[in-house]
Amino acid sequence: MPDFTAHNSASQQEVFAFLGDPATHGGKAVDRIDTHGAAVFLAGDRALKVKRAVRFPFLDYSTLSKRKEACEQELTVNRRFAPQIYRRVVAITRTADGSLQLGGDGAIVEWALEMTRFDERQTVDHLAAAGPIEFGLVAAIAEAIAASHKAAPEAETAPWVASIPSIIAGNSNAFRAAGGFDAEQVAALDRLSLAAFERIRPLLQRRGQQGFVRHCHGDLHLANIALINHRPVLFDAIEFDPKIASIDVLYDLAFPLMDFIHNQRRDAANLLLNRYLAITSDANLDALAALPLLMSMRAGIRANVMLSRPARDAAAAQAIRREADGYFALALRLISPPPPRLIAVGGLSGTGKSVLARALAGLVEPAPGAVLLRSDVARKQHFGVNETDRLPEHAYRPDVTATVYRTLAERAQLVLAQGHSAIVDAVFARPDERKAIAAVATKMKVPFDGVFLATDLATRIERVSRRTADASDATPEIVKRQQDYDPGSIDWTIVDASGSPQQTLQRATAALALDAGQACRT
Repeated sequence: MPDFTAHNSASQQEVFAFLGDPATHGGKAVDRIDTHGAAVFLAGDRALKVKRAVRFPFLDYSTLSKRKEACEQELTVNRRFAPQIYRRVVAITRTADGSLQLGGDGAIVEWALEMTRFDERQTVDHLAAAGPIEFGLVAAIAEAIAASHKAAPEAETAPWVASIPSIIAGNSNAFRAAGGFDAEQVAALDRLSLAAFERIRPLLQRRGQQGFVRHCHGDLHLANIALINHRPVLFDAIEFDPKIASIDVLYDLAFPLMDFIHNQRRDAANLLLNRYLAITSDANLDALAALPLLMSMRAGIRANVMLSRPARDAAAAQAIRREADGYFALALRLISPPPPRLIAVGGLSGTGKSVLARALAGLVEPAPGAVLLRSDVARKQHFGVNETDRLPEHAYRPDVTATVYRTLAERAQLVLAQGHSAIVDAVFARPDERKAIAAVATKMKVPFDGVFLATDLATRIERVSRRTADASDATPEIVKRQQDYDPGSIDWTIVDASGSPQQTLQRATAALALDAGQACRT
């Protein structure tokens, strides 16, 4: 729980009253947002953020000088992510008549960080609460996070790896101190988390040697991603301790993944993961085994942050507790993921394989859903071109296609070996191709399901004709040539794909025994 002096608390109440007064802002209405570490006052096009006079195990704002330093650090750190938001650090001073003033020449009683106000309803947590998140926005979020990781300076590995047991212990101790959490569940979370850490410790150390430990954002829950001018902007990065933000990039990514799941948007979490994997180093595909622990740790941290949040009344306190309970329950679920499975989606060009595979991925356990492995993307990667670049005809020779299918099988095996599910999206027109991908599941001792989509030629031609900015190079002419394919005996589940994508999804989920509502639930 926070620690603060009575003097600081009383002094800040005067400051908060001053900043909450419309007269301070030229008569503009004031909205106030309270967090565990700050109070933010929104008026007109300006936001003023004051650090609370609190001391936690992980931060200390207990003195005026420390709050000034924290404001200055926040300004410096966050200009890396959102230079359009962060303006300056401004003093709150006392005038000769005893009143308070922004940026005056009198005695300084407090410091504030001045920012450009954006529409607070456009933070991604609010967007997620309002309804499904568009694919394009999730992709843009993944790209913004990936860009921030690429630009982030490398950090030392040993302190990051060594901090994990203390993070786990800090979560467990906070749950015990807060009361109301089942003691056996807290003990189980602690035990399972430490066991998971011991399993992945060599992986985390190896990733540090590969340069994946960097000075990241560090606090990338959905409320710290805002849509500004139609683009996602990361803001409010950790400033009070660089060590807390000097982490594996996947631990940074784990926060929005976890938070999308908590906000009942597992489909968005899955899209975020798959887009991030598609545009970053292949080595990230080798680190999926770390995700259950990293996401669970993030859920535990978020639960405890919620418990530290001030409440203005009993109703607010109850809402905060419900939120904390939800994060705690999620931490428990994430640390014990169910076993993986392998799904293959086949069909001729224009049957809707990729649309279906993307829709299925968020429904598959464990969270946040299956890794998508698409032949069209693998082929582009084989030739070192962008996903939407068109390849020449020789790139589709039988020997190249065989290499692509072999690559898909190898990647599927890699994903499954880490306890994660995979969906492989390819034509699978040949019996040997279907047999080879099923053999991966047999080798890895996981369930396998093959789905083969079918629809008429005219529908397939029409769909391919409408494609834009897609990894597939299929044209109406190629679709016509595929009519001559002899797929042999298909022992996969054949799904009618002649209807809408939603109808195809319903038929496929029924065949695969998947819960179609899972993507929108925790």
